[in-house]
Amino acid sequence: MSLRGGGPVDELTVPSETTVEEHDLVTDGDVLVGSQSTVEFGLRGRNVAIGERVSVGSDIEAEGDCRLDTWCSVDGNVLVGEDAYIGERVTVSGQLMVSGDLDIGDDVTIEEGFEANGWIVIRNPVPTLVFYFIVLSQLLRIGETDAADELATALADGDDVRDPLLIPRGAEISDDAWRVSTPATVGDDCRLHGNIRAESIRVGEGNEVFGSLRARDDIGVGAGTVIHGDVTTRGGTVTVEAGARVLGDVSAGDLVVHENAEIDGTLRARGEMKLVQDIDRDGPDGPSDESDAAETDDAGTDDDGESRDDSDGENSGDDSGDAREADASTADADAEAT
Repeated sequence: MSLRGGGPVDELTVPSETTVEEHDLVTDGDVLVGSQSTVEFGLRGRNVAIGERVSVGSDIEAEGDCRLDTWCSVDGNVLVGEDAYIGERVTVSGQLMVSGDLDIGDDVTIEEGFEANGWIVIRNPVPTLVFYFIVLSQLLRIGETDAADELATALADGDDVRDPLLIPRGAEISDDAWRVSTPATVGDDCRLHGNIRAESIRVGEGNEVFGSLRARDDIGVGAGTVIHGDVTTRGGTVTVEAGARVLGDVSAGDLVVHENAEIDGTLRARGEMKLVQDIDRDGPDGPSDESDAAETDDAGTDDDGESRDDSDGENSGDDSGDAREADASTADADAEAT
């Protein structure tokens, strides 16, 4: 059984507090990689499950179980804290060190040898970890969220249930770019290297991404997140939350920029551009949070029809100036009439 597309790994999901450390992708939760993917990073997590024909460019370190499906290749060592399941025709260029039991398939190549403290069984195994994610995903699909929570808690043996790192089928993950043909979601407080290319992108709060974001659909940049590059979408909406910073240009179909967001480059929008200001009013009923949106008019467009803003707050200033000129013209007309 393999981790194929259409199963639990149908999008790129980076959980909160995931970091890239010296060419290793490090997370506190589980790691699932769909088949026919290329991951040039090393992988460090709790349980690690790798689909068919996946190439991993460095070491794999799993605190719990580790599964390598058929035809996988690992350019480094594989260190497993509990049990390991190695499928047929897997190649490991370094050592395989297993603290628990080892189930291993036929025609496996481990260039620097292996060691297991528990039982060693030569076969083509199907580990419990794969069933865990398949059953869990089916429960979520039919809307049985309570049953999914109970299953996750029971199988975690009382440990905290943490979101897994999901890499979809056919992905290319490297220090240069993260390329997937599915939506991509990044949690909070992550530190990532590489440009992100996906169908749509949602980046949470307090992240630092050393690269650009590019998608066909919508892109969201959360509060306190820093993007060291451009943010570009073909026809979707780009939303930059308050406190976020983009160290490059922003280009979108529609553009929404919240107050206190910093964009060092140029703003371009083919459609609507909104500058959202959050206003806190302390009235007799207590403080309330409201939002006002200032939209650019047709006068604020380039020759090619794109809305453009080269500085923060410029459009809202023009709108207020036009309003003052309109009020002055009305006053002059009333004076002449009298």
